[in-house]
Amino acid sequence: MAKKVRWGILSPAAIGMRKVIPAMQLGELCEIAAIASRDLGRAQAAAQQLGIPKAYGSYEALLADPDIDAIYNPLPNDLHVPWSIKAAEAGKHVLCEKPIALTVEETKLLIAARDRTRVKIGEAFMVRTHPQWLLARQFVQGGTLGRITSIAGFFSYFNRDPKNIRNSTEQGGGALMDIGCYPITQTRFLLGEEPSEVIGMIDRDPDFGTDRCTSAMMRFPSAHATFTCGTQIAPYQKLLVFGTQARLEIQIPFNAPPGHACKLFVDDGKDLQGANAVTHTSEPCDQYTIQGDHFSRAILENGPVAVPLEDALLNMAVIEALFRSAETGRWEKPAL
Repeated sequence: MAKKVRWGILSPAAIGMRKVIPAMQLGELCEIAAIASRDLGRAQAAAQQLGIPKAYGSYEALLADPDIDAIYNPLPNDLHVPWSIKAAEAGKHVLCEKPIALTVEETKLLIAARDRTRVKIGEAFMVRTHPQWLLARQFVQGGTLGRITSIAGFFSYFNRDPKNIRNSTEQGGGALMDIGCYPITQTRFLLGEEPSEVIGMIDRDPDFGTDRCTSAMMRFPSAHATFTCGTQIAPYQKLLVFGTQARLEIQIPFNAPPGHACKLFVDDGKDLQGANAVTHTSEPCDQYTIQGDHFSRAILENGPVAVPLEDALLNMAVIEALFRSAETGRWEKPAL
């Protein structure tokens, strides 16, 4: 059995070049062996910048390379499923950026392709394997906070560049798809439950048509959850979990800084100035390194991936329901 998984990168997308690829190169089980672009010169420049041995001028050429075991797909949202299916049909395992698809039905096509080709496909929610989230889940499910009653999240940044894919409805842009998917998936992860119904409120950009501010309420069997996400708001992120005995605050929940310890606060609320808050720290790490090694280990040992397509399907069902609710003005049930 190979000691490392040989990865091919499907496009020199910004997130890959700046964050994911350098982090995976530090992993114990990842070998970044090739990168592809529709522009050979761009692929060669990316390969030279990051020390990647092979560069291809087409995605097809990368998928045809017999020495590549797995593909990382950071393409725009509308290309996630088409190229992940092509990679699977070429016999490659696939780690695909979030959100996995544009719709529930599209996600089902990817599941069918995975089952047909028998490769591993996972959604790249790097937060799922970060130690601070594993610790947070222990607090939530282990009774530290008492009975959980409410979860509240916020995630925002400011980007009004008309050329940015996050501002393109055709490419699956907008706040809910880009960053709202995080509080959805992590609330589900913390509670270990699925919401029975959701309601959403959307403010759309008058020029782009994308949702620039989306707020949501989700009714879970055991708790209520809310979040707001925005693409034209000052950058901020936070997630709070409220229980009958204490509350949990994750200081930097989604973009955990690599190489730095992350802090979680547990506070019984008896002192409103926070004098009773207890700080818990997770060890410094890079969540993209952990994600790459976790997926590689799943390939090498034929184990489970962190975020399987069944989980991705449930997350997409919540996103779809929120979009429906914003149109109908009613509570909507996530539907598969």
